[in-house]
Amino acid sequence: MSEEEDAPVVLRRATAKDARAAADVWLRSFDAALPSVIRPRTDEEVRDYFRHVVVPLREAWVAQAPGGEVVGVMVLEEGELSQLYLVPERRGHGIGDRFVALAKRRVPEGLSLWTFQVNAPAHRFYERHGFTAVEWTDGARNEEREPDVRYVWRP
Repeated sequence: MSEEEDAPVVLRRATAKDARAAADVWLRSFDAALPSVIRPRTDEEVRDYFRHVVVPLREAWVAQAPGGEVVGVMVLEEGELSQLYLVPERRGHGIGDRFVALAKRRVPEGLSLWTFQVNAPAHRFYERHGFTAVEWTDGARNEEREPDVRYVWRP
């Protein structure tokens, strides 16, 4: 690991300039973590969604590495942790832990989130942070049509 990779990342609110980089983090992370899940949107549609919806209309945060590279994205939406994605090479370095701690500070009354049932590493991660699985679905309500699970955290 390089010295730059050891340097702490900064968590900050996303700006319009971050939309493309945040979308690219999402795309890289999704493809690496969920290779069996079919994405219903093209890369450009995902980038447009981040540019026109996620960054301007949601509480979007990025993790910025020294040098300016965006290496993580988290999105909060009305008590839901709706997105938390890291570039694959930055997993396991505490950035996700910091994002969850930030989410809990921002929404101290409790959070919920959805993750796919096939994403066992995400289950372990969220359970380690005090989230409890409360609902399993067949995926009929998500775009990917992939079975998912809802987690909640209450203080």
